[in-house]
Formats: sequence, C-alpha cells, structure tokens
Amino acid sequence: MRVFGPILSLAIALAVAPPVQADCRLALLLALDVSSSVDSREDRLQRKGLANALLAEDVQKAILSVPGQFVALAAFEWSGRYSQQINLDWVLLENEARIRAAADAIRESSRSRSDLPTAIGHAAGFAAGLLSEAPDCLAQTIDVSGDGENNEGFPPKIAYRHFGQDFVTVNGLAIGGKGGDLPGYYRRELIKGPGAFVIEADDFADFERAMKQKLIRETEAKAVARAVP
Repeated sequence: MRVFGPILSLAIALAVAPPVQADCRLALLLALDVSSSVDSREDRLQRKGLANALLAEDVQKAILSVPGQFVALAAFEWSGRYSQQINLDWVLLENEARIRAAADAIRESSRSRSDLPTAIGHAAGFAAGLLSEAPDCLAQTIDVSGDGENNEGFPPKIAYRHFGQDFVTVNGLAIGGKGGDLPGYYRRELIKGPGAFVIEADDFADFERAMKQKLIRETEAKAVARAVP
C-alpha cells in the first residue's frame, strides 16, 4: 500500500517530471470510493462495473480513437485521510490486449479497508503523487467516483491549491441512492479544469452504465492541448 501524508504528497507532486511519452495524449487516473458508506456488495459492483466499462466496445473505440496517440491509465481506491491503495499502476493502453489486462487487474483487485470515512481532499493529494509518476501526456484527468461528501480532513479545493494541480482536470461520478444532492456538491466542490463535468449514477447497480458514459466522454478523439502557465 502506498500511503502519503500531505507533506510527502506535495513533495512528490512537485518532483522532477517523468520521461516524456510523446505518444500519450491523456493520463487518466481513476479514483474509487471504498469508505464505510460503501458495503461489500457495492464495492464488487464498482470494480466489476469499471472493468466491464473498459471492455465495452464503444469505450475501447474511444480509447483507441487517435492512431499513435494513446491513453495512459491508472486506478486507486481511497477512503480515510491516509488510506489509499493502488489497484492499477500506470499502463499505456496501446491496444485491446492492454485494455483487457487493465480491466482484469481492476476486476481482480481486493479492497484494502471498509471502516474509514470519506476524505476526498486527501485522495486528491494522493492523486497528485500518482500523476507525477505518469507518462508525460498532453493532458491529465482525475476521474473521482463516490457516494458521499467529504467528511474528514481538508476539502478538495484546498488540495488543488497545495498539490500542484493547476492544470489538471477533475471529473466526478456521483453515485446516488443515499439521499442529499451529491451531484450538486461535486459540481461546487470537486470538479475543476477545462470541460470538467459530473456524471450521475442512480446507485451502484447503475455504476457500469454511468462509467461507460464517462470514459467515452473523457477519452474520445478531440483536440487536447497542454495548458501553459
């Protein structure tokens, strides 16, 4: 398990950039909620749903839609302040076989904890560390899925100010079914960057459908330019 406190995460985020990966158009980092509000059945639906979404024909078509310009993918699960675990380290999705291998790794991954609260800001800090290890792509996107608002530690906006994420896009997949206005909270407090958006899933049974929609929108062929400070 990789666990980063705020100071260590900041140091990693500001470290020397990784080697250039000229054929990468997007580094996409998937963040899955495993806080205590997610039961074991819902966790299985989330992992299976993400794996199935990656294998969907329309999603694979979107990922491979630019010949010679690929998507780099990684995934991690998050819950409490210092509880994050990598489920898939960075892989360049150059073909269908790579996509299948990534989907299998996520499907077969095991949950690390089930008893901690929802620390979205700390998850964003952890994501900064992982993005610093990604191939040097034209754009970077964090894809956050969750079923609740931040209830421990600093909020996402604090993380964005302190972890070197000025030019990172953050999208949200708000999983409903437990009351409140989570999509509205995600729009106000979580998403950021050019074209950032929120996709809504009615519940965890609807997660796969929503994730397919989200992945297509994030990875389909479009003009991607590196933001310049």
